[in-house]
Amino acid sequence: MSPSMQGARRTGSRGTRSRPQAVRDVPPYAVPVSNRPLVIDLVFYGAAALFAGATALWTTLDPHAQWGAVAFGGYLPAAVCVAVLLTQPGSQWRLRALVTAGAAVAVTAIPLVAMAIERAGGATDRAQEEVLVVEASGERLLETASPYLHADAIAALPEPLLGYNPYQPGMALFGVPAALFGQHWWTDARLYFLLAAAACAVAAARLLRGSDARLLRGSDAHSAGKGPLLRAFQATFVFPVCALTFATGGDDMPVVALMVLALAFAHRERPLAAGLAIGAAASLKLFAWPVAVVLAFLLWRRSGLRRYAAGFALPVAVTMLPVLAIDARGFFDNVIAFGLGHGVVESPAQSPLPGHLVAEYVPGGGVLAPVLLGAAAIAIAVLLWRRPPVTEASAALWCAAGLSAAFLLMPSTRFGYLLYPVVLLGWWLPLRDAVAGTATSALFAGPVAGEAVDELEDETGPGPSLAVEWWR
Repeated sequence: MSPSMQGARRTGSRGTRSRPQAVRDVPPYAVPVSNRPLVIDLVFYGAAALFAGATALWTTLDPHAQWGAVAFGGYLPAAVCVAVLLTQPGSQWRLRALVTAGAAVAVTAIPLVAMAIERAGGATDRAQEEVLVVEASGERLLETASPYLHADAIAALPEPLLGYNPYQPGMALFGVPAALFGQHWWTDARLYFLLAAAACAVAAARLLRGSDARLLRGSDAHSAGKGPLLRAFQATFVFPVCALTFATGGDDMPVVALMVLALAFAHRERPLAAGLAIGAAASLKLFAWPVAVVLAFLLWRRSGLRRYAAGFALPVAVTMLPVLAIDARGFFDNVIAFGLGHGVVESPAQSPLPGHLVAEYVPGGGVLAPVLLGAAAIAIAVLLWRRPPVTEASAALWCAAGLSAAFLLMPSTRFGYLLYPVVLLGWWLPLRDAVAGTATSALFAGPVAGEAVDELEDETGPGPSLAVEWWR
């Protein structure tokens, strides 16, 4: 154990009780309150308003233009409200939280519901292709027990692209309401994407605000602070890329929200629940599988790998095995062949990121791009093996870095996929805050294994992170 932490343990709570009376009785109004969180909010909402306005004016996609026009009217008032709060003395956390909630409703919920209502009324171009694909796959799931069409059937469609379902079988469940009750605004798949993501985020926040009796003996000192949690909600529901995705497509949001929930369960030392959460994400999209590997390395260090693996296997098996048993060819044509660029039509995910540019313009790029992607995956796997994550905060960074590398190097990719690292980095703040509190509290919790405390110190430092404090 490091000398600094040994000294802190020796002083322990006696050092706290021996503080001078004058220090303990400092009135709250005498404590300086930083305006930095409000300044960050002001810059954030101002930049988001510019992004929304530019999207409304210059995008060629009608759903994006609709979102930009509505969202501009949400971000700009939020920036004005924060500017007013900057003129007020004292702590403004509750008012900041109110502004965040209002902005989330204005830039995410309102444009989503408005476009869903217009679409139900017969308007076209009020949703991206993935919404149509998910709802059609839900209908096929009820009719044939498989959400997929074969490649020859897809080739015969007037719009073959809409016949492909590149998702895991579980994604079709979000299309079941429209299949059962017809096209109404309240059966739009985007609404259920939002509800699922919100439920996961609230559950993760509740877990990170809880306490761990094993380390703290009843104390809740390691709970994530309200400021980092507010940043996490801003990243998930207010950040422009995420709000735009919710309103126009939305299928990625429950996936990344389940990733966050799995990290929160792992922090609470509930490996079975963490496995169930990331398994549910893996039953929706392949993007969750690398995150499942990172979590496996994390829980391997804590002897929770078996329960985690059992939890992961359950939702994957329930959703995939029946489909593979009756329609393995459909799964291959849609998820494997189409994903690798061997469908009857090309994927529309062709943002000019390095992987796509290599595949498109470099001689032999069609082979070179997958090789680069595979090399990156092997390099990350080796690094994970040599230095696996010790805490959920570091696991979140591993996931953000790994997914960023994948999205940059995939031959078929799009800028919108960067919402995954954005959300994971947003939730890194409360995860890091909670983990840092755990390391500090372990010093004063009685006999704790020195090796465990040293690992936490190595991962977090002996107290709250300056990076977290800066963003509060």
